[in-house]
Amino acid sequence: MTEKTFQSPKKRGQIAVFLSGRGSNFLAIHDAVIRGDINADISLVFSNRKEAPGLLHAKKRRLKTLYLNPKEFKSKEDYDEEICKQLKKRDIDLICLAGYMKILTPGFCNEFENRIINIHPALLPSFPGLHVQKKAIDWGVRYSGATVHFVTASVDMGPIILQAVVPVLQDDTEESLSNRILKQEHKIYPESVKLYFEGKLLIKGRKVFILP
Repeated sequence: MTEKTFQSPKKRGQIAVFLSGRGSNFLAIHDAVIRGDINADISLVFSNRKEAPGLLHAKKRRLKTLYLNPKEFKSKEDYDEEICKQLKKRDIDLICLAGYMKILTPGFCNEFENRIINIHPALLPSFPGLHVQKKAIDWGVRYSGATVHFVTASVDMGPIILQAVVPVLQDDTEESLSNRILKQEHKIYPESVKLYFEGKLLIKGRKVFILP
């Protein structure tokens, strides 16, 4: 059986950012777009929460925003189907999850295969899921960090693009470790998006190779 491969496109692209909270990673990506580091535009900032601070930041930056209330849809599948329609209208090339606190349906993940990336505040495959900084402290690990990865139907299990390592200090709290990891997130997430639109990400099986 031939190993499945995918290479990211070398083009000027259109990005949709999904968020549910403050949107600090969204701001880091947009700042990189403004600087010209990323060969793309943010065409949409989407949220499942009407009051998400990240949406307010996007409006202040004069970006197009969209809120859809999950309670107005019969199922998760119907909700994601409507989001899918909205993305296709805008010819979105890449979806960046930036603190989006809803699990995407398998159908949505398959529709946008290799076109969704996420940032996770741990060194995957260790500590998937939520409250991972607390888990790192409770387990007594010496190092934690952040991971940018492609999104698949299996939560936090997609091919890894970039990682940053952060030491876990003996007097760390969940908050202090989270803040230190967040600084690294703001570096490796924009860098991953940059590499994507430079056509430098090659997926072979579950491994991502960064091309020269």
